[in-house]
Amino acid sequence: MIERFSIVIFLTFFIVTAVTCIRQRSNPTFQDHFPDNVQRTWIGPDYWANRLQDWQLNNGRAECIQTARNRNLNLLTVRTGDRPGDFTMSVRLGVPALDSLSNKENLLGFRIGINGQFDDYRDDAIYGKGLDAGITTSGDLFIGAPPVKHNGNAVALLPFVKKGLTLRLKAEYQDNKYNLTLEALDDNGKALATLKEEDVPAKLLAGGIALVSHFPEGQRKTDAIVSWFDDLSVSGKKVDLFPERAFGPVLFEQYTLSKGILKMTAQLPPTGPDDGKTVGLQIKEKNKWKTIQEQKIDPDARTATFKIENRNYTEDIPFRLVYELNTGNGQMKTYYLEGTVRKEPWDKEEIVVAGFTGNNDLGFPNNDLVKAVTFHNPDILFFSGDQIYEGVGGFGAQRKPLDKAMLDYLRKWYLFGWAYGNLLRDRPSITIPDDHDVYHGNIWGCEGKSTPPGLTGFAAQDAGGYKMPAEWVKMVERTQTSHLPDPYDPRPVKQGIGVYYTDLNYAGVSFAILEDRKFKSAPKPLLPEAKISNGWYQNRSWDPVTQSDVPGAKLLGERQLQFLEHWSGDWSGHAWMKMVLSQTIFANVATLPAEAYHDDVVPSLRIMHKGEYPPDDRPVADMDSDGWPQTGRNKAIRAMRKAFALHLAGDQHLGSVIQYGVEDWRDSDYAFCVPSISNIWPRRWFPAKGGMNRETGAPKYTGDFYDGFGNKVTVLAVSNPVYTGKEPSELYDRATGYGIVRLSRKTRKITMECWPGYVDPATEPGGQYPGWPITISQTDNYNRKATGWLPRLEIQNMKEPVIRVFSEKDNALVYAIRLNGNTFDPKVFRQGSYRMEVGDPDTGKWKKFTGLEPDKKTGTKTLKVVFE
Repeated sequence: MIERFSIVIFLTFFIVTAVTCIRQRSNPTFQDHFPDNVQRTWIGPDYWANRLQDWQLNNGRAECIQTARNRNLNLLTVRTGDRPGDFTMSVRLGVPALDSLSNKENLLGFRIGINGQFDDYRDDAIYGKGLDAGITTSGDLFIGAPPVKHNGNAVALLPFVKKGLTLRLKAEYQDNKYNLTLEALDDNGKALATLKEEDVPAKLLAGGIALVSHFPEGQRKTDAIVSWFDDLSVSGKKVDLFPERAFGPVLFEQYTLSKGILKMTAQLPPTGPDDGKTVGLQIKEKNKWKTIQEQKIDPDARTATFKIENRNYTEDIPFRLVYELNTGNGQMKTYYLEGTVRKEPWDKEEIVVAGFTGNNDLGFPNNDLVKAVTFHNPDILFFSGDQIYEGVGGFGAQRKPLDKAMLDYLRKWYLFGWAYGNLLRDRPSITIPDDHDVYHGNIWGCEGKSTPPGLTGFAAQDAGGYKMPAEWVKMVERTQTSHLPDPYDPRPVKQGIGVYYTDLNYAGVSFAILEDRKFKSAPKPLLPEAKISNGWYQNRSWDPVTQSDVPGAKLLGERQLQFLEHWSGDWSGHAWMKMVLSQTIFANVATLPAEAYHDDVVPSLRIMHKGEYPPDDRPVADMDSDGWPQTGRNKAIRAMRKAFALHLAGDQHLGSVIQYGVEDWRDSDYAFCVPSISNIWPRRWFPAKGGMNRETGAPKYTGDFYDGFGNKVTVLAVSNPVYTGKEPSELYDRATGYGIVRLSRKTRKITMECWPGYVDPATEPGGQYPGWPITISQTDNYNRKATGWLPRLEIQNMKEPVIRVFSEKDNALVYAIRLNGNTFDPKVFRQGSYRMEVGDPDTGKWKKFTGLEPDKKTGTKTLKVVFE
């Protein structure tokens, strides 16, 4: 901490230019006279505000409107380089409410040499630390830290602090060190005070630049102007300019392409009343840009969503999003965000899906992971939830008033787009919110109801419903899901909250996108004897296996079950593979020491070294998992296994591949839970009693198990956290990463890969977590033992026909699949009469065969099906 200081009074002059963003090669210069006659929350594309809701552009100034600690405005496009060279920076600033402040240790000014942990300007802007230089509200200049004792001349500066003065910092290089001069100037350029600091290490001055408003007096109820800044200038040979790092006003976008319909959502910051009201979508045709649609900006979500029908996607289509921003005095500047709608990959033999979950900000902006995923070049991205956490970006979470709470969420959401925007810009993405996205530790949505009034914390959460207001929840869902295909059944749930569960068909891969939180029952009201806290039972005499599966407990709800039944039988759109996407898996794959009845112990658990195994872990019963309710879980699995679908999900903070069992182990779908991007709550699977029927040489934690709710699960692989020796350990020792799923059109094989985020797959192709990759066949996803066989099908004159098998007793679908060939032995699971339908849903050509009785052996009878 730099403490030496001296005060010198002298006369000098300083001329402030009114030109915005002058950039010169010989003496790099950035200047910003914040635009006049513009009012908005968002300062502009050159800046990142901490927090977003604490700053505004108003009266030609950047204003901080919150009395709180460490509010800062980071300059994204300018920094000081790690090389010799002088520089100068200046800014006008003031504290209009100076007389009402009780704490005279408040300060404002510059922060220089800002650096974070991960060598990226975005991380610098969020968590970087630097050297402060400025003035306190007692009138003291400081470099490094405010003086302990007030200088006698400080009082004379107070009228200027209130009215406004110019702060100028000069850095002169000498022998690998710097001499700093900080000056306070009046409006005529007269020096009011000067502070000098010599021999400052050069390493302290290389990095990002920010304006700081530090007023630790506690939050005010009104948006009074606390401090303001204007006429910012940075120049000198040590200055580097990065105009390409500007962020906004179109921050990022997401799109999906399904059944020939393009849906795209543009995300904007909170702009002002005189900024553009619409966003345009342009595509490039014959080397010219053409506007194909304009959409209004949603006032809460700050999104504009496009829906484009009747276009051909057989080639890549360059696009750009167009927006006009008021730059002052009625002048509008046009901004663009460019990307590509990828050619739909019908001609690719392998479709690659990348899966993510748990995007906490330790590791932000996750450059290693983004680089690795780019190498895999996935065709589609799936973010399964927790795209943000309440603490992302620092400063906690603001839950009221409503308008500020919306801005609080948006700031965190913008970090998601800032990190992954380059991936999102040229491929489809599916994003669904989970509990932390709506500021819950856990959530049981209870069909959209509000949590009971007067309850807080776990009590509110355990009662079920949403703690945040419905308008806020709808805003979150618009930001994350408005680019998805239209909902299967758009009727809203309670409080008018919308739904987004739907199907998406991309290049013949048919996805069912579920909401496994919104309709789910809360356990505490249904299980009073269990004494639930945060989804965990506290009554140790209560048995979750025999006592938790009570009538009325729902998982997906009837509407989503009906959707799944329909989707399982629908192979239109030339679908050849099916996948279910949801927030989490339908099992509880986690263990804790035998005496632990709540995963609050997780942070205190020691990370195992490779080869270690805890002695007494047992499967736990966490009702946040979709292992509960068991009946609802089994209904969901029975519906989706009819499509031979792989289940891809996240949330459990632990990568795993399991196979569901309903009637018996290994009779249903495989499920891949991808690891967290950044794992705030590491879990593990180390059951003391090893798995049954595990393969020779396989780890003890694999094989057939009952989970904590008594569900049958077969564990194939788990990315248990182990000590790596890499720093920060909170990131690397917690089994973080992502998942890759490869779908072979030719063989109908499914390969699942689980990658640590820090591994470069280009140089370490064998660097996956132990147990991966895992390859299965499509038909393994309904591996139930047959009790009989219908006649063997031999089909002529139709390529890859669809087979649907129905029970004639209740007209229920048994299963459906598109064949990879022209012969098929249809199995059934009970005696009775069956109907088979063979054909192509896209041409409408079908042949039906009724009254079919199963034989005990396959191939006893043959049914030749000939199409004209």
